[in-house]
Amino acid sequence: MSQARIIDGKAIAASVRDEIASRAAALLAESGARPGLAVILVGEDPASQVYVRNKDATAEACGFHSVKHTLPESTSEADLLNLVETLNNDAAIHGILVQLPLPGHIDESKVLRLIKPEKDVDGFHPVNVGLLNAGEMKSALVPCTPAGSMVLLKRTLGDKLSGQNAVVIGRSNIVGKPMASLLLQESCTVTIAHSRTRDLPSVVRAADIVVAAVGRPEMVKGDWIKPGATVIDVGINRIPAPERGEGKSRLVGDVAFDEAVGHAGAITPVPGGVGPMTIAMLMANTLTAARRQLGLKDEAPLF
Repeated sequence: MSQARIIDGKAIAASVRDEIASRAAALLAESGARPGLAVILVGEDPASQVYVRNKDATAEACGFHSVKHTLPESTSEADLLNLVETLNNDAAIHGILVQLPLPGHIDESKVLRLIKPEKDVDGFHPVNVGLLNAGEMKSALVPCTPAGSMVLLKRTLGDKLSGQNAVVIGRSNIVGKPMASLLLQESCTVTIAHSRTRDLPSVVRAADIVVAAVGRPEMVKGDWIKPGATVIDVGINRIPAPERGEGKSRLVGDVAFDEAVGHAGAITPVPGGVGPMTIAMLMANTLTAARRQLGLKDEAPLF
């Protein structure tokens, strides 16, 4: 049985970041402005701290104006909303990202809706959701993980997406639903599957493209994968790894990689697949937002 091509998300994300840095330098030369990204972190969640550090470092590496606001867990909702409003009105800030999850006493929806849609580089505002679903790509800001997944698919399949059967496992607003919209815009035949889908293995076996975003470690088994299918594994799950020592753990995706690699034509690993693309596409969204706010035309899309 032949082994699948491993889709190297780290290498592709590096090429995307290089392109964004080049475009940011051109923007600075053209307009005198740097893309401005503000990231807000409330509380001390260790995983969130790592994500924010990575975002800040990547923005700096791309030549952006990067601002980080680290607030205590006890920050009131009113104070957070005031900070968002201040950033909304700051012309040097083109993108605002509030790191989720927020503490329980803060209404996430209220905070995300307050961000100006044109500065919503996460693509979570209802205006951007609606624009994406309407196919208005020249106005929308697309959620970063689905956007990154599309770049990986395009780099793997080229222009061969049209007419392919695609199954998205997971129906979240962050990944599943926007991923389905993007695939539809590429003329795929799209099925959104989830925990209540009847005979999920059979649904997946019919797919030329599988996007797994369900949040359950190694749920998708190797024999669910149609021979030659392209598999994008969005899941990041930490599981015990006693073989590495007491208390140790390791990261796995939603797909049983060691099984699926013998069936798929191409597959993303975890880690090193979709993950690096998410931050790269955050930078792409910030650059796009900056050009639009400066009254400049969008550049050639990355996907």
